[in-house]
Amino acid sequence: MQHTSRHRIVVLGAGYAGAVAAGRLARRLRTEDAALTLVNAEPHFVERVRMHQLAVGQDLRARPLDEMFANTGVDVRIARVTGVDVDRKAVLVTGPDGAGELAYDTLVYALGSAWDPQGVPGAVEHAHEIAGGRGALRLRERLAVLEAGRSVVVVGGGLTGLEAASEIAEARPDLDVSLTARGGLGAWLSPKGRRHLRKVFAALGVTAYENTAVTEVAADHVVTADGTAVPADVTVWTTGFAVHPLAKATGLDVCDTGRIVVDATMRSVSHPDVYAVGDAALAAGPGGKPLRMSCASGVPTAWQAADAIAARLTGGKLPKVTPRYFNQCISLGRGQGLIQYVTADDRAVGAALTGRLAALYKELVCRSAAWGVANPTLGIPTRRRPVTAPAPEPAPTV
Repeated sequence: MQHTSRHRIVVLGAGYAGAVAAGRLARRLRTEDAALTLVNAEPHFVERVRMHQLAVGQDLRARPLDEMFANTGVDVRIARVTGVDVDRKAVLVTGPDGAGELAYDTLVYALGSAWDPQGVPGAVEHAHEIAGGRGALRLRERLAVLEAGRSVVVVGGGLTGLEAASEIAEARPDLDVSLTARGGLGAWLSPKGRRHLRKVFAALGVTAYENTAVTEVAADHVVTADGTAVPADVTVWTTGFAVHPLAKATGLDVCDTGRIVVDATMRSVSHPDVYAVGDAALAAGPGGKPLRMSCASGVPTAWQAADAIAARLTGGKLPKVTPRYFNQCISLGRGQGLIQYVTADDRAVGAALTGRLAALYKELVCRSAAWGVANPTLGIPTRRRPVTAPAPEPAPTV
């Protein structure tokens, strides 16, 4: 690895958080002063908030990363990250040309999360997941050949589960669709939100098994905690997300779930040349409450990290805005939606938008999220500033 006078910034992962961070940095720093590399395993940006749509057969717009970042100064590298050596400041990757290393002066870790089978027997072998494009496409293939009258069980009553069950039931009214939730259906929502959710589920014919935990998944059924076998020709697992295990192996300070502990600027508390954004970061929101894994958290943390990195390199002011929430946007098929308004720390308030208008609102949010990746400064003109911080010394080689 050769040292260069340009400040080397490497961003790992091109989901919402990583892509926004890379694009925003490119608009903040002069290309002659900063070398920006974005590493991603796949050549396309994946609209993760639309995976339930992809799973039922809807076609999504292709978003090649090389086109999205053309003429921005960001070098897109299609490769899988296999390791991070924080002592040598090097990222280990494997790509079409084999294994290699990328040296960095500043690292933005945005490898995100994947589905979490939670150790439930049979989940890995028999359940489908929609946390990413490949999983959604596998489910799409399975649903396409599923005969009328067959059963689909969605495990998990969170936002992803509600959207998946609604989408499948609307697209395939000939199937018997049900959902299992550990608590009450939409228990965290306002009374208005819960009423609307139940109304939509009833209209779509979705059966809700409330206060029900799934303890085993088989090829044609799931087993609940009380021993009940629920028929399931297809099981869709949406109980939560787990961060990429790579973070635990880096030597960075992580919490018990493997998320990287960061300060208010998304900077690692143990390694000041590393920033973490999105699902990979354990970041504090209002009142010190950890931000939940979501696009709603990922994009603001990306803004925070990019602006903090640019400020530290150019002598500017550090951002002081604490990421907060405004609403939870839930699509319930293509014709219905639910916008639950929340406090800054994500607790439901009485107000909620429902129905067709809420569905249009959610669609606008999804489109805006993708637009925001290509326009990370939200269309506001910016000035690329020179890097004034001293160039770091090259890391020692082993």
